[in-house]
Amino acid sequence: MNKVLITSVLCVGLLMNTVMAVAQGQSNKKKNSSLYLQNRIPLTEKPYLELPLGNIQPKGWIKDQLLRMKTGLTGNLDEIYPEVMGARNGWLGGDGDGWERGPYWIDGLLPLAYILDDKELKAKVQPWIEWTLANQQANGYLGPIPFDADPAYEPGLQRGMRKDWWPKMVMLKIMQQYYNATNDPRIIAALTKYFKYQLEELPNSPLDKWTFWANRRGGDNLQVVYWLYNITGDKFLLDLGELLTEQTFPWSQVFLNEENHQDPKSPWYFYQMKRYPFDQEEIASLTVSKIGGIHTVNLAQGLKQPIIQYQYDKDANHLKALKEAMADLKKYHGQPQGMYGGDEPLHGNKPTQGIEFCSISEGMFSLESILQITGDMHYADQLEKIAYNALPTQASDDFMNRQYFQAANQIKLTDQLQTSFETNHHRGTDFVFGILSGYPCCTSNMHQAWPKFVQNLWYATHDGGVAALLYAPSEVELKVADDVDLRIIEETGYPFRDQVHFTMGLGQTASFPFHLRIPDWTEEAVITINGEVWAGEVHQQVAIIDRTWKNGDKVTLTLPMQLKHSQWYSFSAAIERGPLVYALKIKEKQVAKDRNDGYGEFYEYIPAEEWKYGLLGSDLADLDKFVEVSENEWNGEYPWNLENSPISLKMRGVRAVDWTLENDAPNLPGFWSKSVGEEDIVDEITLVPYGCTTLRITEFPVYAK
Repeated sequence: MNKVLITSVLCVGLLMNTVMAVAQGQSNKKKNSSLYLQNRIPLTEKPYLELPLGNIQPKGWIKDQLLRMKTGLTGNLDEIYPEVMGARNGWLGGDGDGWERGPYWIDGLLPLAYILDDKELKAKVQPWIEWTLANQQANGYLGPIPFDADPAYEPGLQRGMRKDWWPKMVMLKIMQQYYNATNDPRIIAALTKYFKYQLEELPNSPLDKWTFWANRRGGDNLQVVYWLYNITGDKFLLDLGELLTEQTFPWSQVFLNEENHQDPKSPWYFYQMKRYPFDQEEIASLTVSKIGGIHTVNLAQGLKQPIIQYQYDKDANHLKALKEAMADLKKYHGQPQGMYGGDEPLHGNKPTQGIEFCSISEGMFSLESILQITGDMHYADQLEKIAYNALPTQASDDFMNRQYFQAANQIKLTDQLQTSFETNHHRGTDFVFGILSGYPCCTSNMHQAWPKFVQNLWYATHDGGVAALLYAPSEVELKVADDVDLRIIEETGYPFRDQVHFTMGLGQTASFPFHLRIPDWTEEAVITINGEVWAGEVHQQVAIIDRTWKNGDKVTLTLPMQLKHSQWYSFSAAIERGPLVYALKIKEKQVAKDRNDGYGEFYEYIPAEEWKYGLLGSDLADLDKFVEVSENEWNGEYPWNLENSPISLKMRGVRAVDWTLENDAPNLPGFWSKSVGEEDIVDEITLVPYGCTTLRITEFPVYAK
């Protein structure tokens, strides 16, 4: 890492401790955080507090998104994928699949059901809760009943590993959400009993006794332990937290390791590393910069572990470690949509490298968890970039098919597309759209991303107020100040439009702070209250409007969206505006295919128009002059396809005949031969939001005239 970047990372990391203090300094010191679950001593105070599940209601296009999930895979996976999600599932008492996939599905279905207040979806969730609670063993064990002998293998099922700690961590998240929605006291009793069981068992059966996944993902377990401690105050939970931390992969240490560019031992190195107790020589050799060293979903979940741990030990190195990890991910593996290249292990920043859907889902949940604890708006910016670019493109409009992998540049999605080793393992199905194409973990784990994003649109604050840190059309109900009921309606075309409107609904006047995030990408943001410009200061990207509010007050946040370009692999360029990344608009032809080989029916996509374009360096130097921004007619409904795209960019392009295809993957032209004549310049190409595309070029070669 260069010295400038190191200095930047260190400074930002050290400043993170001041974020909450700054916010507190702007408040009127009123405390009503007892209304919502706050960290108990000795855990650090959280600046932003989660609201009960169901208090936040999506509106407009984002509600449409959730309704499509209800009628798509999320609401119907038990019928579409019955061999795994049916009555034989071990989490329903059956002898079939008993590992992660059942809980993965419920981890998304449950918040969807309660956000939509949908009786049918709740009825699908309930048997999983009831069986788990009713079949807890006397010693506290939760989960599928282990077999006396290893079960016979059945294709497509994960019947074994029933004692493994890892899938139980997903069920812990489910039970936490269920309590957040229902206040069912059985959850508290069951978790207390289970965590006592863990405290007794872990010394002899550590997290990775059965598989290594649990020690990589122990932060998920620790997070629920601290949540329960905040409810019950049971001291043994802090002891359990220390034990879990000791047995969890040392993410902070790995994130802080010096850069290491040695060739990886093998693509499967991350599977072969020694387990707990960890081999310190191996740990010291592993870095985010290395190709093939870290499993991408483990990393997505591991990002939050240092910050979960920080709540207890208050070691500032955890804050620094996360900042360095985020910087290194972007530098060595980053793509413009906010994610990182990795088809199972980290695989560099080539724009054709696959991004696993599970990494998006778990990465978003980690960022949401981190944001509540740190109050650092950098993570909100990153979360929105992923949610409004990477997330929508990886599932079909009807939410009935998905890609296992997506990439920044993808031109032909066929079973011949190969980018690196992992695409050889699933007979070329990783980039096509299907239900079981690639690996089916994502079929089960894709469902949590949108509902949990909605659940994090709003927070209560430590200073008795309310916070909008992520923007989408929505409505929230909560209590502020001295137990005053507040309802806010948020109307916006964000992320495609630059204004967000809030209307306050109060039965009585009340004084409380309203926190608004000012994204790092904007300049000269404007806030008006009832038409009058608010003249307050913004600290660490947060505007805290502390005043006496009355019913009907209106707040408008205007976030000017500037055009800019960013540099990526092989000196390529991407175009960005506000929270959105833009990609070449390419019409496609869909081809259905079923090879009768276990991967089911899937859809290939091939381009129906020219795609071999680049950009002029001189145009990038003055985008405002050379780019026309067109806000298309839009009724506020579902926006994520070429037909409904609410906005587009038009600019000159270059006929880039030096593009090549290798195994259906587009190779960027070399940056050393980029001079073109007037005859190669195209008067107009169209770019649309990345999330609206299926085929795309996002990282463009740059040419000089």
